[in-house]
Amino acid sequence: MDGPRIQQLQREIAMLPKGSLGKKRIKGRDYFYQRWYEEGKRKEKYVAADEVEQLGLQIEYRRELEKELHRLQGGVVHGTPRVSRKGRDTFATMVLTGDALDALAQSVESYRRRECYGRLRDYVWGDTRDKVFVLYGLRRTGKTTLIRQALADMDPDERAHAAIIQVVAGTTMKDVAHDLRILQRDGYRCVFVDEATLMEDFIEGAAVFSDVFAALGMRVVLSGTDSLGFMFSQDEQLYDRCILLHTTWIPYAEFEGVLGIHGIDEYLRYGGTMSMGGVHYDRDSTFATKEGTDEYVDSAIARNIQHSLHCYQDGGHFRHLRELYEAGELTSAVNRVVEDANHRFALEVLSRDFRSGDLALSARNLRSDPAQPSDVLDRVDIAAVTLRLRRILEIRDGSERTVPLADVHVREIEEYLGLLDLTRRIDVVTLPYTGEPLTRTVITQPGLRYTQVDALIQSLLQDPQMADLSFDERAYVLGRIRSEVAGRMLEELVLLHTKLALPDCEVCTVRFAVGEFDMVVFNPAAGSCRAYEIKHSDQRDRRQCRHLLDTDKCAALEHRYGPITERAVLYRGPDCEEFDIRYRNVEEYLRSVGRQTV
Repeated sequence: MDGPRIQQLQREIAMLPKGSLGKKRIKGRDYFYQRWYEEGKRKEKYVAADEVEQLGLQIEYRRELEKELHRLQGGVVHGTPRVSRKGRDTFATMVLTGDALDALAQSVESYRRRECYGRLRDYVWGDTRDKVFVLYGLRRTGKTTLIRQALADMDPDERAHAAIIQVVAGTTMKDVAHDLRILQRDGYRCVFVDEATLMEDFIEGAAVFSDVFAALGMRVVLSGTDSLGFMFSQDEQLYDRCILLHTTWIPYAEFEGVLGIHGIDEYLRYGGTMSMGGVHYDRDSTFATKEGTDEYVDSAIARNIQHSLHCYQDGGHFRHLRELYEAGELTSAVNRVVEDANHRFALEVLSRDFRSGDLALSARNLRSDPAQPSDVLDRVDIAAVTLRLRRILEIRDGSERTVPLADVHVREIEEYLGLLDLTRRIDVVTLPYTGEPLTRTVITQPGLRYTQVDALIQSLLQDPQMADLSFDERAYVLGRIRSEVAGRMLEELVLLHTKLALPDCEVCTVRFAVGEFDMVVFNPAAGSCRAYEIKHSDQRDRRQCRHLLDTDKCAALEHRYGPITERAVLYRGPDCEEFDIRYRNVEEYLRSVGRQTV
């Protein structure tokens, strides 16, 4: 009786990867390898970071099948076979139940929960009917951990009636629907379908999850990195029959509270994913190196867009991007748009902040520094340095491209980056008001921006055009640029956090003919506003609040937005009052705005 099953297991085991996953740390970076024995010799091959989790599940599942095979052949093991609970049917996909789920739950027992976990919990244990839960976001933003935490919160009986369907390339909607029918018949009440959008027919057939299985009382959680695929399916198939939870945006309060990492500078350098080693999570930073950042942009962002457009409406949604896709250059184009956003950011720092800083004050402070006095700023021709850097930044290499990257391509790619929650637009208002719409693009993953910009600046300072600067002068210029980059990034992050936390308010930068308010928060319901300067410094200086003390600027702001109820400088020092202006610690501000209690 067991003969056919044994043969089937042997066939399936032969198709799954064998061995184990290993890790090597080389020059401070982790590399993963699959290791196995063949003809008595150990072999290994490199595994890309985005393939590690899926390969690990496949290896784990092979071991479960090997346990069942061993049992059928006379051994005694405890494991979860791929056969259904009632033993009549065989699953068409990789289905994890029982002991496998226990192991997954145990792996996250010490992890803290993100605030968004509450929405998943409410669905799994709530009374929602006829809807599926969609958990989506860019890679390494905590989706798998959220699922495992839900499993960990289940009591033994609940977990015994839960399952994970692991979708891999080649899985079809028919396969998944087949397994869901078996699971439903066998009494499973909650099923997580991981990487659901890897099914090429997912978008066209997604309604089966809500209209059939959720309607019959099953809790169905769909997860995956293909954010656009889920958004397209909501527009077409799922419509109002799904609850969406996007994990890509990770605010400062969660970075600090969940990972156990403190300090705004750490967030500026590494924030944006849940993959940084900390007190509560033992992982490495995605954005620790330029290579890691580039790999993330390529695999987590660019290929996401390409895969979604390929699967949606039989590729009919490429619009003007089709020529790039057919030439095999769409992924490269997406990468360039992300890089160009950071490129423009660096250019603005150099041409605006770096050049317009108060050089006389900085020079005086450097000369009088008791620890290391220096006159380097008196000798550096900042204007000349900035001009040379700008010339280098504007270099474009188009020799290997066959399709020119036109403005329409950039606009459409930027639209998709916005849908992925990777970028946001912040309004820039001019006073006197001209009506001309201005915006600044903010990248929501600060580590991505910092790493690319920092690598760009370092490469610029190695250029032969910088050879006329001494070592001390180059070190100063690099430090000054990094300081300006951190300052500009802090501005963007405060604006972004505030805008997302206060959707009923207008959050913008207000510019005058000379000077600006870094952030203005206008509350239309109250008919009032708040004005802020944002400084990366931990020191207080009257020049930091000179615009807030300018009666003409404040009068112009009140004329447009009503009474100013708060004038404050957000900085890295302690809360206090000085120069008749409130000083607020920026880290505490970001924590409070994350709780929407500004």
